[in-house]
Formats: sequence, structure tokens, C-alpha cells
Amino acid sequence: MDPGARMPRWLPRAVVMVLALFACFQLASWAFHQLIGLLVNILIAFFLALAVEPAVARMAARGVRRGLATFLVFLGVFVAGAGFVVMLGSMLAGQIIDMIASFPQYLDDVIGSINHTFGTELSRLAIQESLLHSDWLQKYVQNSATGVLDVSATVLGGLFKLLTITLFAFYFAADGPRLRRALCSVLPPAKQAEVLRAWEIAVAKTGGYLYSRALMALISGIAHYVLFELLGLSYAPALAVWVGLVSQFIPTIGTYLAGALPILIAFTENPWYALYVFGFVVVYQQFENYMLQPKLTSRSVDIHPAVAFGSVIAGTALLGAVGALIAIPAVATLQAFLGAYVKRYEVAHEGGSGADAAASPGSPRRARRRWRPGPR
Repeated sequence: MDPGARMPRWLPRAVVMVLALFACFQLASWAFHQLIGLLVNILIAFFLALAVEPAVARMAARGVRRGLATFLVFLGVFVAGAGFVVMLGSMLAGQIIDMIASFPQYLDDVIGSINHTFGTELSRLAIQESLLHSDWLQKYVQNSATGVLDVSATVLGGLFKLLTITLFAFYFAADGPRLRRALCSVLPPAKQAEVLRAWEIAVAKTGGYLYSRALMALISGIAHYVLFELLGLSYAPALAVWVGLVSQFIPTIGTYLAGALPILIAFTENPWYALYVFGFVVVYQQFENYMLQPKLTSRSVDIHPAVAFGSVIAGTALLGAVGALIAIPAVATLQAFLGAYVKRYEVAHEGGSGADAAASPGSPRRARRRWRPGPR
């Protein structure tokens, strides 16, 4: 190396540029991780606004101010959700009260059975005294006091998150047209048409998913309510609402969670009732999968079951329970948008199989429907 050679003039500037870019990347990464919770809340609010958009637009078309229409829709959702929580809470509270009232008798029966089997002389009062004065109970009470504070903080955090999502969703729905105009104003005319088309597809798919699920939840709730009333189960209306909502709005495992609670309550009243409820849940699920759901979702969210299952798994891996809820409408929107622009060709005839013959150019084939956004 020549000792008299000088350092290139561009090298210090390049080093400074690389360091600046690295610092910007680190800053952006830190900001993204700090704001990931807010971004997820905004994403949930956006899909919630898309879900209520058809109802808000329909009311606005009839002369209702858009802000008032959005408020009325959200008020209806809130009233329905609060009613469900109250019904479910009353059912659980009644079951807990009954369990507490019958627990001493149940404990006496267990102690009597133990004394009869092993020849012991245990008594419930002696066991209660030993438990009340045990060190284990005192430590448990102290830990529970700390746990109450943690639970309170979690509840307050959940309420704040719910309020944040509701406010963003309200603004997105109430100012939907203004938001679209602001977004399209910075794009050329050709891109504006594509953005508006994608927006309409997202609204149609998300709203269709929500309303088809709500209709299936209503049908499922009515069917199970009839069964619960015929069996004479306690809290039949609350159980029917539980089955309808949980089975439809919790993907993949919702059916099992929905059927577990009424089966458990039926078992406490009569083991045969639990068997009847289990059989009805299985039969109704098959009816819903093969008869009801294809007819209700064929026009709104028509995606392959394997794609839906995979999208739920992917959404859960990315965003947890939130991702599982919004995965299906998101994938349906993407599928419809791609189907409107991706050009498809006929498969060339290769052999004599039935599938190839059906795909050959000379054979008739069903015309593919392309997405056409409806009138706004």
C-alpha cells in the first residue's frame, strides 16, 4: 500500500450514512416494539369498523347522520354484549351459590364414606379447625391478596384496551368516507380506483362474515334452547346464548367450548341429560357444517376449509386470539381481491382421466364468478 495514498473523500460520508441508517433502523425497531400493542388495537378497530360499515351505510342512506348511525350501531352491540355477560354471570353465580350451599353435605358424604371404608373417625368440624389454623392457609391468603391486586390491574388494563378499540372503531366507521377521501387524495387516479375497490371488497367480506356468523349463532341458539327446555335444564336461555355465540365466534375450538358447559350442567342434573346434549351437539354440528354454513357463507366468505383452518393457525401464531378472529375475513378479502385481478387459463388436456377431460378446452366448464362490488 502506498504510504502517501489519501483516504477517498466519499468514505467518511459513507461511514456516517451507514451509521445514521443503522441508528434510524434501531430507533424504528424500538418504536415498533413499544407501539405494537397500539397497532394491534388499531387493526382490531379497523376490522370492527369494516364489520359495522354496511349497517352504518344503510342507515346513512336513509337520512340518518353518519355519526348518529354509528353511535346507534355501537349502542346495539354494547347492549347485546352486556346482556350476554349479565345472563352468563347470573347463570354462573347461581351455580356457584348452589355448589357452596351443597358443599357441606357433599363433604359429610365423602367423610362418611372414608370412615366406613377405612374405619377412621374423621369429622368435618375437626378438618375445618385444622385448615383454619394451618400455615398453608395463611400463606395462601397472603398470596391471594397480592393476586387480587394483579387481577385488578389486568381488569383495568383490559377495560382501557376495550375503550381504545371502541374509540378508534367509532372514528373509523363514522368518518369512513372522509378517511377514504384523505387516503385517495395522495394517490394518482388509477391507484385511487384500486384502493376504493379493495376497500369495498374488505367491507363486503368482513361484514358478510360477521352477519353470516350472527345468523348461524341465532339459529344455533334457538335450536339448543328448544332442547334445553325439553330437558328442563336450568338457565336454558343463557346456555343457548352461550352455545350460539361461542360456537360461531371462536374459531376451530369454539364448538367444543360451547358444548362443554351445557353438558357439564346437564350432568349435574341427570347423567342421561348430558348424553342427550352431547348427541345433539354432534348431530347439529354436522348439519351446520354440511347444510347450513355452505348456504349462508357462499356469497360472503367462500374460502376452502383447509385455507380457513390454516389462516386461523397463522393468525393465532401472529396475533394470538385476535389474529384467530380476524384471520378468516382478512384471507377472504385477499382472496377476493386477487381473484378480481389474477388472470386464469384453462388446463391443457393431457390424458384420458375424467378430471383432465373436464378441464380440456373442448369440454364445457363452469364460468368463474368475478368479484363485482355492489352499489354504495
